[in-house]
Amino acid sequence: MIEVFDKNTVSHILVIGGGPAGLRAAEVAAAGGAQVTLCEQKRSVGRKFLVAGKGGLNLTHSEELDDFVKRYRGPGQPDEFWARALACFDNKMIRSWAVRMDVGTFVQKSGRVYPKALKAAPLLRRWVEMLRKQGVALKTQHRLTKLSPGSAEFAMSDGPVTIECDSIILAMGGGSWPQTGSDGAWVEVLQTAGIKVSPLSPANCGWEIAWPEEMIPQMEGQPLKNVVASVGEEIAPGELMLTRYGLEGGPVYQLGPALRTMAGPAITLDMKPTFTAEQLAAKMESVKKNFLKESTYRWKLSDPMRAILDHFHGPFESAGELAKHAKACRVPLVQSRPLAEAISSAGGVKWSELNDYLMIKELPGVFVAGEMIDWEAPTGGYLLQGCFASGTLAAEAALKF
Repeated sequence: MIEVFDKNTVSHILVIGGGPAGLRAAEVAAAGGAQVTLCEQKRSVGRKFLVAGKGGLNLTHSEELDDFVKRYRGPGQPDEFWARALACFDNKMIRSWAVRMDVGTFVQKSGRVYPKALKAAPLLRRWVEMLRKQGVALKTQHRLTKLSPGSAEFAMSDGPVTIECDSIILAMGGGSWPQTGSDGAWVEVLQTAGIKVSPLSPANCGWEIAWPEEMIPQMEGQPLKNVVASVGEEIAPGELMLTRYGLEGGPVYQLGPALRTMAGPAITLDMKPTFTAEQLAAKMESVKKNFLKESTYRWKLSDPMRAILDHFHGPFESAGELAKHAKACRVPLVQSRPLAEAISSAGGVKWSELNDYLMIKELPGVFVAGEMIDWEAPTGGYLLQGCFASGTLAAEAALKF
């Protein structure tokens, strides 16, 4: 079956993907006067948005844009792209947008921005209501199988359906949390159409450590507070969580890109960042033995910290030796956790395939937004902001096409 729209009236923009980038693109395109159809392969839109909301829905971050744009990286990423994208929809605009849907926001001490209700469902519900009022046609259980300029084919329970349109915005997400619909199945469709795609890999994810079996009970669920993690020259302060398989938490997420480049990945932990090694050694005063045990009282090292130091670098013959390793404890890692568990993914459509306005050069009128593109950012609101901003830019470009 082929769905044809009257091209003599208004332009018809087809958005494929019902996550934040796709919903935002549909909103902007409809507000610009286009007839918009949004297709989602699951039974409802915004599933990954709702999963993100379980942690309170970190919408964006409040830091200044000069620093904000530095959070995004990706091989071949144009230098000025995120400055242009955020100019379309920045962190202040997203807060105003939420207020227009009767959802107030607040800034946490960390600078992260959340809805006051700390829930995603009310915002998503009002967002979908607004899209329906704009006239956006929401079609669920449409799985993309074929793509060309001006049309897209979808697999349906009763047979294939082809939708014709003036332009297309692809916003099908990366490969993390596949149960929400972000399963990366689109990679094969685009590669079949001749588009170069970098393999999807886990980003913002945990990393595995080869704990001895006997250490797991004392490691699992324990925090490493107020540490500074580093890989080479890159540093990331914060709190890590020990798990039965290794490490989770903001610092290791932030260092993920550097870790993925290492043949033998390892992270270095400064367990007492407010002291120098010399100061720590001096705190031991006249201690001549049992240095690790004494660090409990004199340095206030936690049980997990001492266990890690002992396992990877013990035994210690002097306070100076222990202090050196407490300041730079090298922890070898095995590998990252699987893509399906990751918060986000790296890889995607290569930047070289896109023009300055996110249109695929080889497929005129086909635009890409969100995590489908080869970029990544740390947690803290940067991921959602990137999806909103790129969805806005893609929709504005599709309207002009």
